Amino acid sequence: MENSKQHLEALSGIKDLMEKSTKFISLSGLSGVIAGITALLGAFLADVRIDYYLNGYSSHSRMEGPTTTFIIDNLTLELFGIAFGVLIISIFFGLILTIKETKKNGQHIWGKNSKLLLINLLIPLVAGGIFCLILIYHGLYVLVAPATLLFYGLALFNCGKYTLGEIKYLGMLEIILGLVSAVFIGKGLLFWAIGFGVLHIVYGTLMHFKYNNKAQNA
Repeated sequence: MENSKQHLEALSGIKDLMEKSTKFISLSGLSGVIAGITALLGAFLADVRIDYYLNGYSSHSRMEGPTTTFIIDNLTLELFGIAFGVLIISIFFGLILTIKETKKNGQHIWGKNSKLLLINLLIPLVAGGIFCLILIYHGLYVLVAPATLLFYGLALFNCGKYTLGEIKYLGMLEIILGLVSAVFIGKGLLFWAIGFGVLHIVYGTLMHFKYNNKAQNA
């Protein structure tokens, strides 16, 4: 019985070593929580600005077209600024917490595994970002939120083989949410808040407690 337990512990140790050598396992659950909270705050601010501009649009509805165009352009610019701010804050805290995790796990922040992870993450994200800019250029604003969720989900699923396997499930949920969002046009901000806010908070919390407990029991 004792020998069996030792064999299991040895196999578990070998599995952990293989995972460290083939995967970047230093993603921080807390960074997901922070990203989710930031996204929810961004969604709230975006909703406030949308209401403000919609009221302005109603008051200028009898005016000439250029005034309406000016209102829409300003709103688009502000929403883009909010989204960019959310992205920068999330990346900032993500990098800090990830560097902390890499040191704790004995991994290199810029090793082979992290490079593969970044490449597989960025290709769908960059393609999705360009596609969203094209949608904005053609005035298809209602499809931007579904597109961001879809491409983000594809990016997470794509890089799942180079990091924690659970990230694939988050990616699948983001893809499903993006498809549902494309059906319910006009509710994009709500789905955006759920996808980038709520799902990140839930995922980050689960991963934080799971891998913290695993490290403490090791």
